[in-house]
Amino acid sequence: MKSLIAAALMLGAMAVPTTAQERLSVALDWTPNTNHVGLYVAQAKGWFEEAGLDVEILPYTDTSSGTLVATGVAEFGILSSVGFYSQRATGADLTVVMAVMQHETGRLVFNGDREDIQRPSDLDGMTYAGFGSAWEQALISTIIQNDGGKGEFETVTLGTSAYEALANGTVDFTLEVSTWEGVNSVLLNRPQRAFRYADYGVPDQHTTYLGANGTWLKDNAETARAFVQAAQRGYAFAAENPAEAAEMLIVQTGGMLSNPELVRASMKAIVDGGYLQDEGEPVGLIDTEMFGNITKFMFDAGVMRDADGKRLEEMPDVSTWLTNEFLKR
Repeated sequence: MKSLIAAALMLGAMAVPTTAQERLSVALDWTPNTNHVGLYVAQAKGWFEEAGLDVEILPYTDTSSGTLVATGVAEFGILSSVGFYSQRATGADLTVVMAVMQHETGRLVFNGDREDIQRPSDLDGMTYAGFGSAWEQALISTIIQNDGGKGEFETVTLGTSAYEALANGTVDFTLEVSTWEGVNSVLLNRPQRAFRYADYGVPDQHTTYLGANGTWLKDNAETARAFVQAAQRGYAFAAENPAEAAEMLIVQTGGMLSNPELVRASMKAIVDGGYLQDEGEPVGLIDTEMFGNITKFMFDAGVMRDADGKRLEEMPDVSTWLTNEFLKR
């Protein structure tokens, strides 16, 4: 009799349906780094699973995260701000749903021993190590011109090799993310000085977003809300616990981050600098005024182009490019 009861109980348990988890994928804009920390924290803490989601963080590829999201390969992606603005201007099916970084983390940098560089106008005629985007020309020219210079400089496109070229004196200046390459320069004992964009007339901006496929977002609002709030929870945890979040990122990425000290120092710089959260505001909130200011700057500079590569003739309605509705407020 006992064996029959046990068998019946087992059959009954097998008949109880398990809760199906919705599968989602997230594309990264680069190899794993501290900009992605909230995703990995949420994964480690089980918060995606708790929200009924089976989330795959896709490995970084040469195809931009914006393209992967816009074409529906991934539902969500981490997007660089300039990349997003540029792709959205062409009509890409993208909507940003959370600001990962609340303020500009980029800097114009040069070696600390360059006594001939005291102000941006000194950069006229010098050599810039660049990354191949129209944004760079508009940005640097504005900085130099707003300091009284001509905004004329030579560009060599080097990509990530720019930082070694700067260190060995092959070039005069470059752009870097202060919370990653800037932190790394300190760890490598390579003194630098920098100009902040906002000090020379370039609007502040959110430098990294969490974005979604716009069509998918409209059709899957509740799933989107569950994902965004779980990710937001991960970033909020990182803002309060940077050291612990750094360790989670290191473990979750399974050896992809070859310099743990850089990860730890970067997380400290992000939180100490107030980049993850503005005081009194929820993590991830997109500042619509800031969004409007930087996109207007890019439009005026001719950086925004249509799908045919032609300069936009009219400023688009960028209010449709973003939403805060999925965040926990």
